[in-house]
Amino acid sequence: MTDLPAIIPGGGDLAAFLSANKPAVDAALGDAGALLFRGFDVPDPFAFDAAVEAYGEPGFTYEDSLSNAVRTNVTPRVFTANEAPSTTEIFLHHEMAQTPIYPSKLFFYCEIAAEKGGATPLCRSDWVLDRLDSEAPDFVARVEAEGVRYTNVMPDSDDAGSGQGRSWRSTLSVDGRAAAEERLKDLGYSWEWQDDESLRATTPALPAIRELEDGRKTFFNQLIAAFRGWADSRNDPNRAITFGGGEPITSEDMAPAIAIADKLTVDLAWQSGDVALVDNFLVMHGRRPFEGKRRVLASLVA
Repeated sequence: MTDLPAIIPGGGDLAAFLSANKPAVDAALGDAGALLFRGFDVPDPFAFDAAVEAYGEPGFTYEDSLSNAVRTNVTPRVFTANEAPSTTEIFLHHEMAQTPIYPSKLFFYCEIAAEKGGATPLCRSDWVLDRLDSEAPDFVARVEAEGVRYTNVMPDSDDAGSGQGRSWRSTLSVDGRAAAEERLKDLGYSWEWQDDESLRATTPALPAIRELEDGRKTFFNQLIAAFRGWADSRNDPNRAITFGGGEPITSEDMAPAIAIADKLTVDLAWQSGDVALVDNFLVMHGRRPFEGKRRVLASLVA
């Protein structure tokens, strides 16, 4: 098995390095699934923005995404990774796999490392699927055949106290109910308005397994994060996920996937100035709770 992440040591300007070495970087990313650039000169978010720009692929903006997380833009293509409280664990997931629109790659930049904790767990999703297919073949066959559905209750205005706190207005880029319903209809979602002006929305059946260009398959979904972590004053994890046909996915269904992923997870312990590049189709990520100030920024590739 390849080390995760693969460390790319260096010095000097990361933007210049990425521009000059993109084919080699992409080859290493395809092999490892995640790369850590350590020791380069990335003093601030603007240098990080320049490095992402130098990588030379189209951006995937927070504004245009259907992400459930509350984030704040620092530059047009760089934003905070998640503004949930430091005590909140964000469990393993593929970025935005609970929606029909998701990025292919993720850049992360550690501006300030936490005093304690705050690592980013990483897990190879192809390895998870290989083991899960041996231990729970019926579950794998079912989610591959049916897909899965996600239900999330979005507040009327942003709730930064929740990892699922982005408002329906921001998520759907609309300013009222009529426009929200039109957008949901276009996306194939079903929905129900709540008494407090929040919006319960359910996706169409979305793929839970993805085949990569080289033939590998990955456990590409948000099932672990939704089942373990979609809990706040509006959301109940037990109601968050179903099979594509609408039958609930139970704790017994999820137990093998969770146990396998936990065994295969490696924590990326950040140092200030680190930049990581993650293949979103191949590697799941999350966030450990932390103490003290921590500032990790993100930029996504379409």
